[in-house]
Amino acid sequence: MAPFPMHQPKTLTLGPLEAEIIEILWQIGPTSATAVHQHILSDIDRELTYSSVSTVLKRLVKKGWVKKGWVSCDRQSRIHIWQVCVSRRDAHILKAHDQLHQFLAVGSPEIVAAFADTLDDDSLNQLDAIAQKIAAARQARQQSI
Repeated sequence: MAPFPMHQPKTLTLGPLEAEIIEILWQIGPTSATAVHQHILSDIDRELTYSSVSTVLKRLVKKGWVKKGWVSCDRQSRIHIWQVCVSRRDAHILKAHDQLHQFLAVGSPEIVAAFADTLDDDSLNQLDAIAQKIAAARQARQQSI
């Protein structure tokens, strides 16, 4: 099983522009706000100010998705570099974890199991595989105690 991510953002919810900027940072790696802005403007149908990109990047820092560093160009100037704190893989794990908790909060196992009648064989096989991994994880946990 994949290990649970060490770093977790304060909130998983992202707006459309936040998600787009995270996707850009995943694609091009640590970069400046100017590079993110230029990447967005490479779509000729887009209009977005640099200050909007900068504001969203600062909001992503507060949410725990991005960190800001800087690189010195010379003695007097420096460029702020923005870097994603959560890998794409870890983001998928965290979102799946959150969705699982929301799903389980629906109610009793009988209510959740009622959905099994509507699933195809592949989905049922996937649920069986998940149940086997859960059982193996429980057994490993009990053996380590």
